[in-house]
Order: sequence, then C-alpha cells, then structure tokens
Amino acid sequence: MSKKFICYPLMVVALACSPKTTIQKEEPEIAPVPLMTIGNEDIYAAEFLHLLKKNRQFQDREDKISPEDFDENLQLFINYKLKVREAENMGLDTLEEFRREFEVFREDLIKPYLIKNSLQQGELMKAYNRMNEVVKASHILLQFPNNASREDTIAVFRMAQKLKAEAEAGADFNELALEHSEDPSAKENKGSLGYFTSLQMVHQFEDAAFSLQIGEISDPILTNFGYHIIKLEDRKPNPGEIKVSHILVRAQLGDPVSEERALRKVGDIYTELQKPESIWEEVCEMYSEDMGSRNSGGTLPWIGLGSVIPEFERVAFSLTEEGEISPPVKTPYGFHIIRLEERRPIPSFDEMEASIKSRILRDSRSSLIQSQVTAIQKSRYGFEENESTFTQLQQLIEQEGTLESLSQKVQEKSLLDSIVFSVMDQQKTVADFLKFTDYEKNKVRIGSRNSLSSSLNRFIEETLNQTEEQDLEANNEEYRLLLQEYRDGILLFSLMNDQVWQKALMDSLGQLRFYEENKERYVWKERIRALIVQMGKEDKTPSVRRFLSDKKYSPELSNRLENTFLLDDPLSFTMEEGLYEWESHPILSRTDLEKTFQEIKLNGRTAFVLIGEKIAPETKKFTETRGKVIQDYQQYLDETLVKKLKENYIIRIDEDEKNKIYQIAVKN
Repeated sequence: MSKKFICYPLMVVALACSPKTTIQKEEPEIAPVPLMTIGNEDIYAAEFLHLLKKNRQFQDREDKISPEDFDENLQLFINYKLKVREAENMGLDTLEEFRREFEVFREDLIKPYLIKNSLQQGELMKAYNRMNEVVKASHILLQFPNNASREDTIAVFRMAQKLKAEAEAGADFNELALEHSEDPSAKENKGSLGYFTSLQMVHQFEDAAFSLQIGEISDPILTNFGYHIIKLEDRKPNPGEIKVSHILVRAQLGDPVSEERALRKVGDIYTELQKPESIWEEVCEMYSEDMGSRNSGGTLPWIGLGSVIPEFERVAFSLTEEGEISPPVKTPYGFHIIRLEERRPIPSFDEMEASIKSRILRDSRSSLIQSQVTAIQKSRYGFEENESTFTQLQQLIEQEGTLESLSQKVQEKSLLDSIVFSVMDQQKTVADFLKFTDYEKNKVRIGSRNSLSSSLNRFIEETLNQTEEQDLEANNEEYRLLLQEYRDGILLFSLMNDQVWQKALMDSLGQLRFYEENKERYVWKERIRALIVQMGKEDKTPSVRRFLSDKKYSPELSNRLENTFLLDDPLSFTMEEGLYEWESHPILSRTDLEKTFQEIKLNGRTAFVLIGEKIAPETKKFTETRGKVIQDYQQYLDETLVKKLKENYIIRIDEDEKNKIYQIAVKN
C-alpha cells in the first residue's frame, strides 16, 4: 500500500472524531443509485466521496486526483466497508456498550449544527475580544437579608445608590468598601479585586466593569451575590503568553540528601551559565534531567497565567528580557533554571475557542443563550401551546408538592391524554410529561413545586431539542454522512480491536509462531560493548585522559570513574555504557573499532571511548524484538482478515457510477 494514502480504518477512527471538520454538501449531480453492493447492502457514492475528500484534505492535497489514486482509495474504502459489514453481522452494533459510545459521539457531533452553536459564537467572540485586555477594579457588595421582601430589596438598592453618590462626591471608595462592603475579603483588600479579564467574574459584573471608563463608578449592578458598586481603576493590554526554556535537576523532595545534591548541582550549572563562552543549548543537553526537552534546548510550550505551577510561573513571568536567565527555583519536580525565549499576545480565537466555550457553558450566560434558543425553536418548528391544558397543569403543579400527588390529581381529572403542546407533527400529552418527570426523578431529586415547574420547562426544551436533531438527520446531508462515519468508525474499532490489535497482543503462541516463520526480519547488525565519556568541563580533560588512557573496557570502570571524579564535581562529564549497533551510533560510528581507547571531538567537545567485545550480526531473541513482532503480527492479521472477508462477501461495483464519481472527484 502506498504510504501517501491514509487507510480508511485509521482515517475514520481518528479523523472522523473531530466535529470541527466540515465538508461541503456533495454535488447534486450524484445519481441516487448504488456505487457498489457488499453482500446485500447498497453503498452510495456520496459516502465514498465524503471520505475521499476528507482523506485528501487531511493530506493537504490540492492536485487533481489521478485514476490510480482514485482506484487505490476506492480499494481502501471497500476494505473499510467490508470490516464494518462484518462487525454488523457479528452483532457488534446491538451491544449496549456500542450504543452508549455512539450516543456520546452523536451528542458531541451534532453541536456545531445546532441553533445554540450560532448563538454561542456571538458570546464567544465577545469574551475573546475582552480577553485582549485586563482591567483593575474595586467594588462594594451589599447583600440581601435572608428571605428578603420586596421592601428589603429596594432598601439595599437605595443604600447602593447612596454609597455611589458619596464616592462620586469625593469619598474614598476603598474606605467606603472597608466600612460597608459585605464581601468578606474587603476587610483585607478594601474592595480591591486587582486585575482580571473576561470570564473571571459573573457576567453581569464583567459587563459593567468592561463598560466603564477609568475612574468611573457604576450604577448598582445586580448579581446572585447582591448589589455591587464598581469603580474602574485601570485597564491595560493582556500580557499574553511567554515561551521559556529550562534546565531541570530532579530531586526527591523531603529527602535532605537528595535535595542537597540537586541544589549543589543546579548551583554549579547556574555558575557555568554565567560564563561568557557558555552555550545554553549545550549545557541543557548535557545536564538537564527533563528528557522530553533536553535535546531541544529545554524549550517548553507557550504558557499563560495559570497554566503552570505557581512557583515556576512566578519566576518565568518576572523575566523581562529575551535571553534572561533566572537563578535556580524550587518546584515539586526539583530545581529549575529558566530562560525567557519569547513573548506573544494571547492566542488566536481559533486556538482559544474550545476553552472559552467550556467556561461560558458553566457560566450564567448559558441560561440566557438557552432562552434565545427555545424562542427560535418554537418559531421554526411551529410550537403551539394548548392554553387550557397548559394552564390546568401549571395550577396542579403549584397545588401539589410531589410527583406522586400530581399524578393522582391528573388521573382524577382525566387529563392524562390531554394535549399540552404540539411541535411539527408531534403532540405531547400530560402522560408524556409525567413519564419524562418520572425519568428525571431517577437522575436528580425531584419533589418540590419549584422542581416540578422546572421539569415542565425542561420537558419543553427536551422536546424542541429532539425535534431539531430529527430535522437535522433527515434534511442535512453533511450531518447525516458524519453521523454514519462515527457509527462505522466505532464498529470498525471494535472489530479491529477484537480481531487484530488485542488478538496480536494476547496471542503469545501466535507471536512466537510468527517470529519463527519470519526470523530474517529481526537481525542485529554488528554490535560492540563500549563506555563513552563526554566531557562537560574541558579543564578536566587531561586528568580524565590520564585515568583512562591505560585502561581497557570493563563493566566496573564506570563506577571507578564516578567515585574518582563525579563525587567532587558532578558536572565534569557524562557517561553512557552498553551494547550498541555501532554503525548507527553518533559517536561510535566515528571511531576506529580496532583501538580499545580513543579520543574524538564532537561538536567542539571531547569524548573518550573505550571499546570492548565485538558481537557479530545475529538473529534477535524474541524477547529483544517482541514489540516489533507484535506490530508485524497485527499487520499480518489485518491482511488475513481482509482476504477472508473478500472471500465471504460478494462485491459488485457499478462501473458507470464509478466513472461518474471519478469525474466529480477530479472537479473537486
């Protein structure tokens, strides 16, 4: 199989699981006749073209597809559909596990197509635009007494107006907060909230703060906490994100000996970095114990405020000049030396969209969005309320305290079959509402009048949501094809996991048999035992040279080296010892294997090599190559499965239809 093509099984399992991927509706000229038949199942061109387009977009292919590429992709598609068909025949689509997983995927997949999504986008953009700056504000909070009456609420509001007037007349706002604010933190901060940006305060408070000019005081703002008076003190651009690199020396925190050794070593590294001739990347590669970054100069991903542990963040954001290096800082991981590489503004909207959406959905903004969604759905899907029944039901909910008593009253009044509302061609009765409420009762605690009233609202919302989803599945081809893709992808994964991946992992006898039949694939090249010493401090080179020059390789030599040099100066050099395929080794490939001791220069640094036993090419033991054997065994099982399926299922391809869709593929 050509490496430039991604096989459909992997494409469907991995690529299809992104609801961000959108494909334009297929050309209307696609004939409503099957492209092929597998067994007794008709498969249409739209599905193949949908996956073909995704495959080429994933590969960033803009050239016209050739007949050979088209045929190869068609064969991959056939293999994919054969496996899905086999999964269906095995009944994998009837399992409860499949149904649960598919429902989770479906709920996620449909979101970009819903009315709610377009309304959310406006809130997302507003939040992101505000994130481009931070504001500094103080506030005074006045809370309502318990079981507050209307008169109590008015009294609190008037008190808030009075305090605003005093502040605008010249009274010190922070002293007013200290005296009057019911925010517990005001006793310490005099109402000062410091700097904040979007989505860090409740939305009513945020809206008011961002609408103020510096020095301006807001009217009383109502939130769930009470009435706020807000004074804006400053606003400035968001500091954004920074990129740093680091050198890590790990320590076992709580172990004084381990911490002392690590502190001494990181201190020596810091001293080394102060020398003019010191090169950060070389020091990092030599001494950093962060294996994931040491070979790339210790570079870390971009970080923003709140994205890393506080100790690290505090020091990293205190660096002001690019290239500036911090003194060692202690964190739960050990000791770090941090260098500032670059600063940048906050990420783009596309990069932040998912996290902003997640935060808005947990915010009170979500309820405002939902009320707008409901209004649009009612209008679009012809929602009609049966006023008489709806009013009777609401009255009974107000009168009855529990679901059980409500059900009894409904039956007494013969309201079970009465229509509460209709939407499109559906009619929902009182019995439907009680059934929904009984289902909710098993998920959340329902019993009070308020919860029963809320359940009625949720019943309406749920019905409208289901209507919208049914409408999408029936009339939106893009969504329908993606839904099919998800379904088939789950079935494919289940089949492959059972017949190929897990089978290869668990079948130890099969692994051994495959290994014995294919030993020629698993061969060591010529290897040598060696000890490699790479100097960290060139002034130590002469003494290390004298120590090693008359020595022969032995397993004990590394311990002698450590005791002789590294106990007093752990940065003198690093060592590696083992059995290596020398031809592919960056240092050993430069050596003369006939010499037992030699000195070479690598990237301007000295390295000493002691060469021991040579081992001729030989077959790898099974235990030495088990991972590669399993990988190859999985590929063998996959090829065997496809071959068996092609024997078991009759495949018919409509050549005329195939030629038509090739022309469509060429145009796209």
